[in-house]
Amino acid sequence: MRLAELSERSGISTATIKYYLREGLLPPGRRISTTQAEYDDPHLRRLRLIRALTQVGRLPVATVREVLSNVDDSSLDQHSRIGSAVWALPHGSQPAPEGQDEQDADLTAQALLEELGWGYSHAAGSASPAYRMLVRAIAALRRLGYPAATENLLPYARAAGQVATTDLELIAGYDDAEEQIEAAVACTVLYEPVLLSLRRLAEAEESNRRFGTKS
Repeated sequence: MRLAELSERSGISTATIKYYLREGLLPPGRRISTTQAEYDDPHLRRLRLIRALTQVGRLPVATVREVLSNVDDSSLDQHSRIGSAVWALPHGSQPAPEGQDEQDADLTAQALLEELGWGYSHAAGSASPAYRMLVRAIAALRRLGYPAATENLLPYARAAGQVATTDLELIAGYDDAEEQIEAAVACTVLYEPVLLSLRRLAEAEESNRRFGTKS
């Protein structure tokens, strides 16, 4: 397809597509003349991923470029490519200088992963952005006096495990390896708002059941 059709099918203006090409976010098309190129379905899929990252995820171009470079790194195995691409996504605020609260939270996080039998995550430890985010969250809960022991966190972790199984089933449904990696990134960005909204709706239902006015 030509650039105009790519724009029409993706819903992204030609000017924006040209910007993505200049920034290296979108691979160049197959050159058919000095002024024209042809594009295919992988370009369309990549544009949808870029739009998810920039418009929904609100990621800056530099971060999107880093994520996509991991998506395209064929030297890694599939698990490592998915992990590297997702790790490149933002994971909350930067950590504060480590103190006793963070050290205690780190011990709790390690104990939680051991209890769950999440050996890969436990081995990754502080190298994982998600693990560091967990430690910061546990430390914040403790500082504010809310329950954050292993037994308090286990139900949340087990629910997250069920969500992860659903995520990976969806990703595995794509036949192409590139599509699987792109889906992993897109679903991380697009489904997190779904999870947050469903949790709040579920809490409203449970609150009404427990505390609402009985008719």
